[in-house]
Amino acid sequence: MRYHSGACIYDRCVIRFEVDLLRDRSNFSFQRLKSELAWSDLAWPLKEMVRCRNLFLRKHRRWPHFAYKTKWNQTFTQKQAMLSFKQLVAVAQDNLPPPILLSTLVRSFSLYNVHPTPQAYHFLIKTLIQNLHFNHIPSVLHHLEHVEKFQTPEYIFADLITTYGIANRIQDAVDIFYRIPKFRCVPSAYSLNSLLALLCRNQYSLKLVPQVLLKSLLMNIRVEESTLRILVSALCRMNKVSYAIDILQRMIDEGLGVNDKVCSFILSSICAKADLDGEDVMGLWRELGKLGFCPAMSDYNCLIRFLVKKGRGLDALDFLNQMKSVGIKPGIVSYTMALNGVIAEGDYMLADELFDELLMLGLVPDVYTYNAYIDALCKQNKVEEGIKMVACMEELRCKPNVLTYNMLLEAICKVGEISRAMELVKEMKYKGIEMNLVSYTVIIDGLVSKGEILEAHGLVEEVLHKCFCHQSLAFDEVICGLCQRGLVCEALELLRKMVAKNVSPGARGWEALLLSSESKINFANTTLIESAIRPQPLGLAT
Repeated sequence: MRYHSGACIYDRCVIRFEVDLLRDRSNFSFQRLKSELAWSDLAWPLKEMVRCRNLFLRKHRRWPHFAYKTKWNQTFTQKQAMLSFKQLVAVAQDNLPPPILLSTLVRSFSLYNVHPTPQAYHFLIKTLIQNLHFNHIPSVLHHLEHVEKFQTPEYIFADLITTYGIANRIQDAVDIFYRIPKFRCVPSAYSLNSLLALLCRNQYSLKLVPQVLLKSLLMNIRVEESTLRILVSALCRMNKVSYAIDILQRMIDEGLGVNDKVCSFILSSICAKADLDGEDVMGLWRELGKLGFCPAMSDYNCLIRFLVKKGRGLDALDFLNQMKSVGIKPGIVSYTMALNGVIAEGDYMLADELFDELLMLGLVPDVYTYNAYIDALCKQNKVEEGIKMVACMEELRCKPNVLTYNMLLEAICKVGEISRAMELVKEMKYKGIEMNLVSYTVIIDGLVSKGEILEAHGLVEEVLHKCFCHQSLAFDEVICGLCQRGLVCEALELLRKMVAKNVSPGARGWEALLLSSESKINFANTTLIESAIRPQPLGLAT
Protein backbone atom coordinates (compact mmCIF):
# COMPACT_ATOMS: atom_id res chain seq x y z
CA MET A 1 0.00 0.00 0.00
CA ARG A 2 2.92 2.31 0.82
CA TYR A 3 4.52 1.45 -2.49
CA HIS A 4 1.35 2.51 -4.17
CA SER A 5 1.57 5.89 -2.40
CA GLY A 6 5.16 6.20 -3.48
CA ALA A 7 4.14 5.46 -7.03
CA CYS A 8 1.58 8.26 -6.84
CA ILE A 9 4.28 10.62 -5.56
CA TYR A 10 6.48 9.50 -8.41
CA ASP A 11 3.74 10.19 -10.93
CA ARG A 12 3.25 13.71 -9.58
CA CYS A 13 6.94 14.36 -9.80
CA VAL A 14 7.14 13.09 -13.33
CA ILE A 15 4.17 15.23 -14.34
CA ARG A 16 5.88 18.24 -12.79
CA PHE A 17 9.03 17.26 -14.65
CA GLU A 18 7.20 17.20 -17.97
CA VAL A 19 5.51 20.55 -17.28
CA ASP A 20 8.83 22.17 -16.43
CA LEU A 21 10.35 20.64 -19.49
CA LEU A 22 7.68 22.19 -21.67
CA ARG A 23 7.97 25.58 -19.97
CA ASP A 24 11.71 26.02 -19.93
CA ARG A 25 14.08 23.35 -21.12
CA SER A 26 17.17 25.37 -20.15
CA ASN A 27 16.34 25.56 -16.41
CA PHE A 28 15.34 21.92 -16.05
CA SER A 29 17.60 19.65 -14.04
CA PHE A 30 17.33 15.96 -13.31
CA GLN A 31 19.15 16.62 -10.05
CA ARG A 32 16.24 18.72 -8.82
CA LEU A 33 13.82 15.92 -9.70
CA LYS A 34 15.93 13.40 -7.79
CA SER A 35 16.21 15.68 -4.77
CA GLU A 36 12.44 16.02 -4.63
CA LEU A 37 12.16 12.25 -4.56
CA ALA A 38 14.92 11.73 -1.97
CA TRP A 39 12.69 12.31 1.09
CA SER A 40 10.57 9.25 0.34
CA ASP A 41 11.35 5.98 2.02
CA LEU A 42 10.88 4.50 -1.40
CA ALA A 43 13.74 6.58 -2.74
CA TRP A 44 15.74 3.71 -4.10
CA PRO A 45 12.95 2.03 -6.18
CA LEU A 46 11.78 5.44 -7.31
CA LYS A 47 15.28 6.41 -8.33
CA GLU A 48 15.51 3.19 -10.26
CA MET A 49 12.23 3.99 -12.00
CA VAL A 50 13.46 7.47 -12.86
CA ARG A 51 16.68 6.04 -14.23
CA CYS A 52 14.74 3.61 -16.42
CA ARG A 53 12.49 6.40 -17.61
CA ASN A 54 15.51 8.55 -18.43
CA LEU A 55 16.96 5.75 -20.48
CA PHE A 56 13.65 5.42 -22.35
CA LEU A 57 13.53 9.13 -23.09
CA ARG A 58 17.14 9.21 -24.22
CA LYS A 59 16.71 6.23 -26.49
CA HIS A 60 13.31 6.86 -28.02
CA ARG A 61 12.48 10.57 -27.92
CA ARG A 62 14.44 13.44 -26.51
CA TRP A 63 11.56 15.88 -26.40
CA PRO A 64 7.77 15.37 -26.24
CA HIS A 65 5.76 15.25 -29.43
CA PHE A 66 4.02 18.46 -30.31
CA ALA A 67 0.28 18.39 -31.01
CA TYR A 68 0.61 19.14 -34.69
CA LYS A 69 2.82 16.05 -35.14
CA THR A 70 0.38 13.49 -33.75
CA LYS A 71 -1.61 10.95 -35.75
CA TRP A 72 -5.01 12.35 -34.89
CA ASN A 73 -3.97 15.78 -36.08
CA GLN A 74 -2.79 14.36 -39.38
CA THR A 75 -6.05 12.48 -39.86
CA PHE A 76 -8.07 15.58 -39.04
CA THR A 77 -6.04 17.67 -41.49
CA GLN A 78 -6.52 15.10 -44.24
CA LYS A 79 -10.26 15.14 -43.63
CA GLN A 80 -10.29 18.91 -43.88
CA ALA A 81 -8.33 18.79 -47.13
CA MET A 82 -10.69 16.16 -48.49
CA LEU A 83 -13.70 18.27 -47.56
CA SER A 84 -12.15 21.28 -49.24
CA PHE A 85 -11.53 19.32 -52.43
CA LYS A 86 -15.09 17.99 -52.50
CA GLN A 87 -16.47 21.49 -52.07
CA LEU A 88 -14.35 22.77 -54.96
CA VAL A 89 -15.55 19.95 -57.19
CA ALA A 90 -19.18 20.48 -56.22
CA VAL A 91 -19.07 24.22 -56.84
CA ALA A 92 -17.04 24.29 -60.05
CA GLN A 93 -17.66 20.82 -61.46
CA ASP A 94 -19.15 22.14 -64.69
CA ASN A 95 -16.44 24.77 -65.11
CA LEU A 96 -13.41 22.67 -64.17
CA PRO A 97 -11.90 20.77 -67.11
CA PRO A 98 -11.14 17.12 -66.27
CA PRO A 99 -7.33 17.59 -66.41
CA ILE A 100 -7.58 20.35 -63.79
CA LEU A 101 -9.25 18.04 -61.28
CA LEU A 102 -6.02 16.18 -60.56
CA SER A 103 -4.04 19.37 -59.95
CA THR A 104 -6.90 20.66 -57.80
CA LEU A 105 -6.68 17.52 -55.70
CA VAL A 106 -2.93 17.89 -55.18
CA ARG A 107 -3.22 21.61 -54.41
CA SER A 108 -6.05 21.08 -51.90
CA PHE A 109 -3.93 18.71 -49.85
CA SER A 110 -0.70 20.70 -50.22
CA LEU A 111 -2.40 23.74 -48.68
CA TYR A 112 -2.89 21.68 -45.53
CA ASN A 113 0.69 20.35 -45.74
CA VAL A 114 -0.46 16.72 -46.12
CA HIS A 115 -0.31 14.16 -48.90
CA PRO A 116 -3.44 13.05 -50.81
CA THR A 117 -5.13 9.97 -49.43
CA PRO A 118 -6.37 6.89 -51.33
CA GLN A 119 -9.93 7.98 -50.57
CA ALA A 120 -9.26 11.26 -52.39
CA TYR A 121 -8.10 9.46 -55.51
CA HIS A 122 -11.08 7.14 -55.30
CA PHE A 123 -13.39 10.14 -55.17
CA LEU A 124 -11.60 11.71 -58.14
CA ILE A 125 -11.95 8.55 -60.23
CA LYS A 126 -15.64 8.24 -59.37
CA THR A 127 -16.17 11.88 -60.34
CA LEU A 128 -14.58 11.28 -63.74
CA ILE A 129 -16.71 8.18 -64.24
CA GLN A 130 -19.94 9.97 -63.35
CA ASN A 131 -19.18 12.59 -65.99
CA LEU A 132 -18.14 9.90 -68.52
CA HIS A 133 -14.56 11.21 -68.73
CA PHE A 134 -13.03 7.75 -69.12
CA ASN A 135 -10.17 9.07 -71.27
CA HIS A 136 -8.82 11.11 -68.32
CA ILE A 137 -8.63 8.17 -65.91
CA PRO A 138 -5.25 6.92 -67.26
CA SER A 139 -3.56 10.21 -66.30
CA VAL A 140 -4.87 9.88 -62.75
CA LEU A 141 -3.65 6.29 -62.59
CA HIS A 142 -0.24 7.35 -63.94
CA HIS A 143 0.08 9.95 -61.20
CA LEU A 144 -1.07 7.45 -58.60
CA GLU A 145 1.51 4.93 -59.81
CA HIS A 146 4.60 7.13 -60.17
CA VAL A 147 4.11 10.00 -57.71
CA GLU A 148 2.30 8.65 -54.66
CA LYS A 149 4.00 6.27 -52.25
CA PHE A 150 1.12 4.77 -50.26
CA GLN A 151 -0.25 1.27 -50.78
CA THR A 152 -3.30 1.67 -52.97
CA PRO A 153 -6.37 -0.17 -51.60
CA GLU A 154 -7.66 -2.96 -53.79
CA TYR A 155 -11.26 -1.77 -53.69
CA ILE A 156 -10.32 1.15 -55.96
CA PHE A 157 -9.35 -1.25 -58.74
CA ALA A 158 -12.30 -3.57 -58.12
CA ASP A 159 -14.73 -0.66 -58.47
CA LEU A 160 -12.92 0.58 -61.57
CA ILE A 161 -13.07 -2.88 -63.17
CA THR A 162 -16.80 -3.11 -62.49
CA THR A 163 -17.35 0.35 -63.95
CA TYR A 164 -15.37 -0.52 -67.07
CA GLY A 165 -17.59 -3.55 -67.47
CA ILE A 166 -20.77 -1.47 -67.27
CA ALA A 167 -19.31 0.85 -69.93
CA ASN A 168 -18.41 -2.19 -72.08
CA ARG A 169 -14.69 -1.36 -71.91
CA ILE A 170 -13.57 -4.96 -71.47
CA GLN A 171 -9.94 -4.54 -72.49
CA ASP A 172 -9.47 -1.57 -70.16
CA ALA A 173 -10.76 -3.68 -67.28
CA VAL A 174 -8.31 -6.47 -68.11
CA ASP A 175 -5.40 -4.04 -68.43
CA ILE A 176 -6.03 -2.38 -65.09
CA PHE A 177 -6.21 -5.80 -63.43
CA TYR A 178 -2.78 -6.70 -64.80
CA ARG A 179 -1.33 -3.38 -63.54
CA ILE A 180 -2.52 -3.72 -59.93
CA PRO A 181 0.91 -4.76 -58.51
CA LYS A 182 2.48 -1.58 -59.96
CA PHE A 183 0.36 0.49 -57.57
CA ARG A 184 1.95 -1.09 -54.49
CA CYS A 185 -1.14 -3.26 -54.03
CA VAL A 186 -1.24 -7.01 -53.50
CA PRO A 187 -4.08 -8.36 -55.68
CA SER A 188 -6.39 -11.01 -54.30
CA ALA A 189 -9.51 -12.91 -55.27
CA TYR A 190 -11.48 -9.71 -54.64
CA SER A 191 -10.28 -7.99 -57.81
CA LEU A 192 -10.09 -11.29 -59.71
CA ASN A 193 -13.74 -12.03 -58.98
CA SER A 194 -14.73 -8.56 -60.15
CA LEU A 195 -13.02 -9.18 -63.47
CA LEU A 196 -14.35 -12.73 -63.89
CA ALA A 197 -17.91 -11.62 -63.16
CA LEU A 198 -17.47 -9.09 -65.95
CA LEU A 199 -15.92 -11.51 -68.45
CA CYS A 200 -18.51 -14.23 -67.86
CA ARG A 201 -21.40 -12.06 -69.02
CA ASN A 202 -21.17 -12.75 -72.75
CA GLN A 203 -19.70 -15.24 -75.17
CA TYR A 204 -17.04 -12.88 -76.56
CA SER A 205 -15.41 -11.83 -73.32
CA LEU A 206 -15.62 -15.37 -71.96
CA LYS A 207 -12.73 -16.30 -74.25
CA LEU A 208 -10.44 -14.15 -72.11
CA VAL A 209 -11.11 -16.12 -68.92
CA PRO A 210 -8.39 -18.80 -69.42
CA GLN A 211 -5.78 -16.12 -70.09
CA VAL A 212 -6.82 -14.17 -67.00
CA LEU A 213 -6.71 -17.27 -64.82
CA LEU A 214 -3.19 -18.13 -65.99
CA LYS A 215 -2.07 -14.57 -65.37
CA SER A 216 -3.60 -14.63 -61.90
CA LEU A 217 -1.42 -17.61 -61.03
CA LEU A 218 1.68 -15.62 -61.99
CA MET A 219 0.37 -12.77 -59.81
CA ASN A 220 0.20 -15.20 -56.84
CA ILE A 221 -3.57 -14.84 -56.51
CA ARG A 222 -5.13 -17.75 -54.68
CA VAL A 223 -8.35 -18.93 -56.31
CA GLU A 224 -11.06 -19.08 -53.67
CA GLU A 225 -14.42 -20.76 -53.50
CA SER A 226 -16.18 -17.60 -54.64
CA THR A 227 -14.04 -17.59 -57.81
CA LEU A 228 -15.01 -21.14 -58.68
CA ARG A 229 -18.65 -20.31 -58.00
CA ILE A 230 -18.50 -17.55 -60.63
CA LEU A 231 -17.00 -19.96 -63.16
CA VAL A 232 -19.60 -22.62 -62.44
CA SER A 233 -22.41 -20.12 -62.93
CA ALA A 234 -20.94 -18.99 -66.25
CA LEU A 235 -20.57 -22.55 -67.52
CA CYS A 236 -24.12 -23.40 -66.54
CA ARG A 237 -25.45 -20.37 -68.43
CA MET A 238 -23.57 -21.61 -71.49
CA ASN A 239 -25.09 -25.09 -71.11
CA LYS A 240 -21.62 -26.48 -70.35
CA VAL A 241 -22.92 -28.34 -67.34
CA SER A 242 -20.39 -31.16 -67.61
CA TYR A 243 -17.52 -28.68 -67.20
CA ALA A 244 -19.31 -27.13 -64.25
CA ILE A 245 -19.54 -30.54 -62.61
CA ASP A 246 -15.80 -31.02 -63.18
CA ILE A 247 -15.09 -27.76 -61.37
CA LEU A 248 -17.39 -28.87 -58.56
CA GLN A 249 -15.41 -32.09 -58.26
CA ARG A 250 -12.18 -30.10 -58.22
CA MET A 251 -13.54 -27.97 -55.39
CA ILE A 252 -14.20 -31.11 -53.40
CA ASP A 253 -10.73 -32.50 -54.15
CA GLU A 254 -9.14 -29.26 -52.95
CA GLY A 255 -11.02 -29.55 -49.68
CA LEU A 256 -13.20 -26.50 -50.24
CA GLY A 257 -16.36 -28.40 -49.48
CA VAL A 258 -19.68 -28.40 -51.27
CA ASN A 259 -21.42 -25.09 -51.64
CA ASP A 260 -25.20 -25.43 -51.74
CA LYS A 261 -25.55 -22.41 -54.03
CA VAL A 262 -23.22 -23.95 -56.60
CA CYS A 263 -25.07 -27.27 -56.48
CA SER A 264 -28.42 -25.50 -56.80
CA PHE A 265 -27.22 -23.59 -59.84
CA ILE A 266 -25.95 -26.77 -61.49
CA LEU A 267 -29.22 -28.55 -60.74
CA SER A 268 -31.38 -25.75 -62.12
CA SER A 269 -29.22 -25.54 -65.24
CA ILE A 270 -29.55 -29.25 -65.89
CA CYS A 271 -33.31 -29.17 -65.33
CA ALA A 272 -33.56 -26.35 -67.88
CA LYS A 273 -32.13 -28.59 -70.60
CA ALA A 274 -34.92 -30.23 -72.56
CA ASP A 275 -32.78 -32.99 -74.09
CA LEU A 276 -32.03 -34.75 -70.81
CA ASP A 277 -33.91 -37.72 -69.47
CA GLY A 278 -35.39 -37.92 -66.01
CA GLU A 279 -33.01 -40.70 -65.03
CA ASP A 280 -29.98 -38.51 -65.73
CA VAL A 281 -31.26 -35.72 -63.54
CA MET A 282 -32.24 -38.02 -60.70
CA GLY A 283 -28.81 -39.65 -60.95
CA LEU A 284 -27.17 -36.25 -60.56
CA TRP A 285 -29.44 -35.59 -57.58
CA ARG A 286 -28.20 -38.73 -55.88
CA GLU A 287 -24.56 -37.90 -56.60
CA LEU A 288 -24.94 -34.41 -55.17
CA GLY A 289 -26.52 -35.92 -52.08
CA LYS A 290 -23.48 -38.16 -51.60
CA LEU A 291 -21.24 -35.08 -51.76
CA GLY A 292 -23.13 -33.47 -48.89
CA PHE A 293 -25.60 -31.31 -50.79
CA CYS A 294 -28.51 -30.20 -48.60
CA PRO A 295 -31.30 -29.21 -51.01
CA ALA A 296 -33.76 -26.50 -50.13
CA MET A 297 -37.42 -26.22 -51.10
CA SER A 298 -36.50 -24.38 -54.30
CA ASP A 299 -34.26 -27.27 -55.35
CA TYR A 300 -37.04 -29.79 -54.77
CA ASN A 301 -39.45 -27.60 -56.72
CA CYS A 302 -36.99 -27.40 -59.60
CA LEU A 303 -36.71 -31.18 -59.78
CA ILE A 304 -40.47 -31.74 -59.39
CA ARG A 305 -41.17 -29.26 -62.20
CA PHE A 306 -38.69 -31.05 -64.46
CA LEU A 307 -40.18 -34.48 -63.77
CA VAL A 308 -43.72 -33.23 -64.40
CA LYS A 309 -42.66 -31.80 -67.76
CA LYS A 310 -41.11 -35.15 -68.63
CA GLY A 311 -44.38 -36.93 -67.83
CA ARG A 312 -43.06 -38.59 -64.66
CA GLY A 313 -45.73 -37.39 -62.28
CA LEU A 314 -45.41 -40.31 -59.87
CA ASP A 315 -41.67 -39.70 -59.52
CA ALA A 316 -42.46 -36.07 -58.80
CA LEU A 317 -44.84 -37.20 -56.06
CA ASP A 318 -42.06 -39.34 -54.57
CA PHE A 319 -39.82 -36.29 -54.27
CA LEU A 320 -42.69 -34.38 -52.69
CA ASN A 321 -42.89 -37.08 -50.04
CA GLN A 322 -39.10 -36.96 -49.69
CA MET A 323 -39.36 -33.26 -48.88
CA LYS A 324 -41.67 -34.07 -45.99
CA SER A 325 -39.41 -36.87 -44.76
CA VAL A 326 -36.40 -34.54 -44.41
CA GLY A 327 -38.42 -31.97 -42.50
CA ILE A 328 -39.21 -29.50 -45.30
CA LYS A 329 -42.85 -28.49 -45.43
CA PRO A 330 -43.92 -28.31 -49.08
CA GLY A 331 -45.60 -25.13 -50.20
CA ILE A 332 -48.63 -24.69 -52.40
CA VAL A 333 -46.37 -24.47 -55.47
CA SER A 334 -44.91 -27.89 -54.73
CA TYR A 335 -48.35 -29.45 -54.28
CA THR A 336 -49.69 -27.78 -57.42
CA MET A 337 -46.89 -29.15 -59.58
CA ALA A 338 -47.23 -32.63 -58.10
CA LEU A 339 -51.00 -32.44 -58.61
CA ASN A 340 -50.51 -31.60 -62.28
CA GLY A 341 -48.12 -34.52 -62.63
CA VAL A 342 -50.50 -37.01 -61.02
CA ILE A 343 -53.39 -35.79 -63.19
CA ALA A 344 -51.25 -36.15 -66.30
CA GLU A 345 -50.60 -39.75 -65.26
CA GLY A 346 -54.39 -40.29 -65.12
CA ASP A 347 -54.47 -41.24 -61.43
CA TYR A 348 -57.48 -39.13 -60.42
CA MET A 349 -58.02 -40.91 -57.12
CA LEU A 350 -54.50 -40.01 -56.07
CA ALA A 351 -55.18 -36.45 -57.21
CA ASP A 352 -58.19 -36.29 -54.86
CA GLU A 353 -56.05 -37.53 -51.98
CA LEU A 354 -53.33 -35.00 -52.76
CA PHE A 355 -55.82 -32.13 -52.89
CA ASP A 356 -57.34 -33.19 -49.56
CA GLU A 357 -53.86 -33.48 -48.05
CA LEU A 358 -52.84 -29.94 -48.88
CA LEU A 359 -56.09 -28.68 -47.38
CA MET A 360 -55.44 -30.68 -44.20
CA LEU A 361 -51.96 -29.13 -43.93
CA GLY A 362 -53.53 -25.68 -43.88
CA LEU A 363 -52.28 -24.61 -47.30
CA VAL A 364 -54.45 -22.16 -49.20
CA PRO A 365 -54.93 -23.20 -52.84
CA ASP A 366 -54.33 -20.52 -55.45
CA VAL A 367 -55.93 -20.23 -58.87
CA TYR A 368 -53.36 -22.60 -60.39
CA THR A 369 -54.13 -25.28 -57.81
CA TYR A 370 -57.86 -24.95 -58.43
CA ASN A 371 -57.32 -25.04 -62.18
CA ALA A 372 -55.37 -28.28 -61.88
CA TYR A 373 -58.09 -29.90 -59.79
CA ILE A 374 -60.89 -28.60 -62.04
CA ASP A 375 -58.99 -30.02 -65.01
CA ALA A 376 -59.04 -33.42 -63.32
CA LEU A 377 -62.80 -33.14 -62.75
CA CYS A 378 -63.43 -32.13 -66.36
CA LYS A 379 -61.36 -35.03 -67.67
CA GLN A 380 -63.62 -37.31 -65.64
CA ASN A 381 -66.69 -35.57 -67.17
CA LYS A 382 -67.62 -34.22 -63.72
CA VAL A 383 -68.59 -30.82 -65.08
CA GLU A 384 -71.09 -30.03 -62.34
CA GLU A 385 -68.48 -30.63 -59.66
CA GLY A 386 -66.12 -28.39 -61.59
CA ILE A 387 -68.71 -25.59 -61.65
CA LYS A 388 -69.25 -26.05 -57.89
CA MET A 389 -65.50 -25.80 -57.39
CA VAL A 390 -65.56 -22.42 -59.17
CA ALA A 391 -68.18 -21.28 -56.68
CA CYS A 392 -65.96 -22.47 -53.81
CA MET A 393 -63.07 -20.50 -55.28
CA GLU A 394 -65.09 -17.32 -55.27
CA GLU A 395 -66.22 -17.91 -51.68
CA LEU A 396 -62.56 -18.13 -50.67
CA ARG A 397 -61.83 -14.92 -52.60
CA CYS A 398 -59.83 -16.74 -55.26
CA LYS A 399 -60.95 -15.27 -58.57
CA PRO A 400 -61.12 -17.77 -61.47
CA ASN A 401 -59.37 -16.78 -64.67
CA VAL A 402 -59.97 -17.47 -68.34
CA LEU A 403 -58.13 -20.81 -68.12
CA THR A 404 -60.62 -21.98 -65.52
CA TYR A 405 -63.57 -21.26 -67.80
CA ASN A 406 -61.82 -22.66 -70.88
CA MET A 407 -61.58 -26.07 -69.23
CA LEU A 408 -65.26 -25.95 -68.30
CA LEU A 409 -66.27 -24.77 -71.79
CA GLU A 410 -64.31 -27.56 -73.43
CA ALA A 411 -65.88 -30.18 -71.18
CA ILE A 412 -69.40 -28.78 -71.77
CA CYS A 413 -68.99 -28.53 -75.55
CA LYS A 414 -67.56 -32.02 -75.61
CA VAL A 415 -70.89 -33.41 -74.41
CA GLY A 416 -72.81 -31.17 -76.83
CA GLU A 417 -74.41 -28.78 -74.32
CA ILE A 418 -73.86 -25.64 -76.39
CA SER A 419 -76.61 -23.67 -74.70
CA ARG A 420 -74.98 -24.31 -71.33
CA ALA A 421 -71.66 -23.19 -72.77
CA MET A 422 -73.20 -19.94 -74.03
CA GLU A 423 -74.60 -19.30 -70.55
CA LEU A 424 -71.11 -19.79 -69.17
CA VAL A 425 -69.80 -17.29 -71.72
CA LYS A 426 -72.36 -14.75 -70.49
CA GLU A 427 -71.22 -15.43 -66.93
CA MET A 428 -67.63 -14.77 -67.96
CA LYS A 429 -68.55 -11.42 -69.50
CA TYR A 430 -70.61 -10.51 -66.42
CA LYS A 431 -67.59 -11.17 -64.18
CA GLY A 432 -65.28 -9.16 -66.44
CA ILE A 433 -63.29 -12.14 -67.72
CA GLU A 434 -62.32 -11.62 -71.36
CA MET A 435 -62.41 -14.58 -73.72
CA ASN A 436 -59.17 -15.46 -75.48
CA LEU A 437 -58.58 -17.32 -78.74
CA VAL A 438 -58.88 -20.70 -77.01
CA SER A 439 -62.29 -19.75 -75.64
CA TYR A 440 -63.55 -18.67 -79.06
CA THR A 441 -62.11 -21.76 -80.75
CA VAL A 442 -63.86 -24.09 -78.29
CA ILE A 443 -67.22 -22.34 -78.76
CA ILE A 444 -66.88 -22.14 -82.56
CA ASP A 445 -66.03 -25.84 -82.78
CA GLY A 446 -69.03 -26.65 -80.60
CA LEU A 447 -71.38 -24.53 -82.75
CA VAL A 448 -70.06 -26.06 -85.98
CA SER A 449 -70.48 -29.57 -84.60
CA LYS A 450 -74.11 -28.70 -83.83
CA GLY A 451 -74.62 -27.22 -87.30
CA GLU A 452 -75.11 -23.65 -86.06
CA ILE A 453 -72.94 -22.10 -88.77
CA LEU A 454 -74.39 -18.58 -88.65
CA GLU A 455 -73.70 -18.26 -84.91
CA ALA A 456 -70.20 -19.59 -85.50
CA HIS A 457 -69.77 -17.09 -88.35
CA GLY A 458 -70.63 -14.24 -86.00
CA LEU A 459 -68.05 -15.41 -83.46
CA VAL A 460 -65.37 -15.65 -86.17
CA GLU A 461 -66.02 -12.03 -87.16
CA GLU A 462 -65.80 -11.08 -83.48
CA VAL A 463 -62.44 -12.84 -83.25
CA LEU A 464 -61.16 -10.97 -86.32
CA HIS A 465 -62.41 -7.69 -84.86
CA LYS A 466 -60.52 -8.34 -81.60
CA CYS A 467 -57.39 -9.31 -83.57
CA PHE A 468 -57.13 -12.81 -82.08
CA CYS A 469 -55.81 -13.84 -85.47
CA HIS A 470 -53.84 -16.75 -86.78
CA GLN A 471 -54.61 -19.70 -89.03
CA SER A 472 -57.22 -21.84 -87.32
CA LEU A 473 -59.07 -24.99 -88.30
CA ALA A 474 -62.22 -23.48 -86.81
CA PHE A 475 -62.16 -20.77 -89.49
CA ASP A 476 -61.96 -23.44 -92.21
CA GLU A 477 -64.95 -25.24 -90.75
CA VAL A 478 -67.00 -22.05 -90.81
CA ILE A 479 -66.04 -21.32 -94.44
CA CYS A 480 -66.94 -24.88 -95.44
CA GLY A 481 -70.24 -24.65 -93.60
CA LEU A 482 -71.15 -21.37 -95.32
CA CYS A 483 -70.28 -22.78 -98.75
CA GLN A 484 -72.28 -25.95 -98.14
CA ARG A 485 -75.34 -23.85 -97.30
CA GLY A 486 -74.95 -21.75 -100.41
CA LEU A 487 -73.80 -18.67 -98.53
CA VAL A 488 -70.82 -18.16 -100.82
CA CYS A 489 -70.99 -14.36 -100.68
CA GLU A 490 -70.79 -14.48 -96.88
CA ALA A 491 -67.85 -16.88 -97.18
CA LEU A 492 -66.06 -14.49 -99.57
CA GLU A 493 -66.74 -11.56 -97.27
CA LEU A 494 -65.28 -13.55 -94.39
CA LEU A 495 -62.29 -14.36 -96.59
CA ARG A 496 -61.79 -10.66 -97.34
CA LYS A 497 -61.78 -9.82 -93.62
CA MET A 498 -59.34 -12.64 -92.94
CA VAL A 499 -56.96 -11.43 -95.66
CA ALA A 500 -57.15 -7.90 -94.24
CA LYS A 501 -55.92 -9.33 -90.91
CA ASN A 502 -53.13 -11.36 -92.62
CA VAL A 503 -54.93 -14.61 -91.87
CA SER A 504 -55.09 -17.25 -94.59
CA PRO A 505 -57.54 -20.17 -94.60
CA GLY A 506 -56.28 -23.71 -94.62
CA ALA A 507 -56.41 -26.17 -97.52
CA ARG A 508 -59.94 -27.28 -96.67
CA GLY A 509 -61.26 -23.72 -96.72
CA TRP A 510 -59.66 -23.00 -100.10
CA GLU A 511 -61.04 -26.22 -101.51
CA ALA A 512 -64.58 -25.30 -100.46
CA LEU A 513 -64.25 -21.82 -101.97
CA LEU A 514 -62.87 -23.10 -105.27
CA LEU A 515 -65.53 -25.78 -105.64
CA SER A 516 -68.25 -23.27 -104.89
CA SER A 517 -66.79 -20.74 -107.36
CA GLU A 518 -67.15 -23.17 -110.28
CA SER A 519 -70.92 -23.22 -109.98
CA LYS A 520 -72.09 -20.08 -108.21
CA ILE A 521 -69.49 -17.32 -108.69
CA ASN A 522 -69.27 -15.33 -111.91
CA PHE A 523 -65.94 -14.52 -113.49
CA ALA A 524 -65.81 -10.99 -112.12
CA ASN A 525 -65.93 -12.17 -108.52
CA THR A 526 -62.94 -14.48 -108.94
CA THR A 527 -60.58 -11.49 -108.69
CA LEU A 528 -61.16 -11.52 -104.96
CA ILE A 529 -59.99 -15.12 -104.79
CA GLU A 530 -57.00 -14.34 -107.00
CA SER A 531 -55.98 -11.44 -104.78
CA ALA A 532 -56.28 -13.67 -101.75
CA ILE A 533 -54.28 -16.46 -103.41
CA ARG A 534 -51.34 -14.16 -104.16
CA PRO A 535 -48.53 -14.65 -101.63
CA GLN A 536 -48.86 -12.31 -98.68
CA PRO A 537 -46.92 -12.09 -95.43
CA LEU A 538 -48.56 -14.18 -92.76
CA GLY A 539 -48.35 -13.45 -89.08
CA LEU A 540 -50.21 -12.36 -86.04
CA ALA A 541 -52.06 -9.10 -86.35
CA THR A 542 -51.17 -6.50 -83.83
